[in-house]
Formats: sequence, C-alpha cells, structure tokens
Amino acid sequence: MAAKGKTYDAHTVGRRKSSVARIYLADSGKGDCVINDRDIKEYFPKATDRYVVNQPLLLLKMLEKYDIKINVRGGGTTGQAGAIRLGIARAILKIDPTARPELKKAGFLTRDSRKVERKKPGQPGARKKFQFSKR
Repeated sequence: MAAKGKTYDAHTVGRRKSSVARIYLADSGKGDCVINDRDIKEYFPKATDRYVVNQPLLLLKMLEKYDIKINVRGGGTTGQAGAIRLGIARAILKIDPTARPELKKAGFLTRDSRKVERKKPGQPGARKKFQFSKR
C-alpha cells in the first residue's frame, strides 16, 4: 500500500463505539504519527488520548520504531483513541506475531463492543423513567 511515496508494511482497522480507524504502519520509521493529515499532538490535545493511542507501542518499547498514518472517522475523541489503539495493536501483530502474548495480556487485542443504548419511547432516556405520581 503506497500513500504519498511511502510504503506501509501493515494495514488494519480498529473500532470502538461509533469510531472506525484505518491504520497504516511502516516498519522502518522514526516514530512519526499522523492522524487525518495532522500531527498527533494537534489532533489529540488531551494527553490522556495521546497516551491511549501510544499504549501498545509503549508496552512493547517500540515508540520510535514505526511510522504510523491513521484515518479515523465517527464518534468523539475517546472512541477514536480506543479505535486507534486496537488498530495499532493489530498492525503490530501483522509485523511481529511474537508480540501477541503481551498485547493479549494487556487487553489491547479485545474489541470493546460497548455502544450507547438507544432511547426508548415514553421515557426521557435509555433507562430513566419519568417521575411517577400517584395523585
């Protein structure tokens, strides 16, 4: 897969809530991370979101080893960060299958399937009911 003159070794998809992230991982790199054509620090101003994105790389001590290009859509910042984390973990597995036990133990290979429950008719929210009045 070539994009802007660079060849990428792995391409994976990560999902969380309503966010979908496409990850392109280049094995020979210097640690650049570009999300939607913007730097990671510009795209995720909150340090917690940047930490979540880098968790698989920090666990394996590979932060400076890979160049990553990410396209992410849908949801909010937390969902997008979780989707990116899953995608990066899957991409690392494609390049280095021996990293599976560490990533699995940390829970980075499990898709978080929780989504927002829909609002039901006759109620103010998904679970909340209107106040009951006897008289």
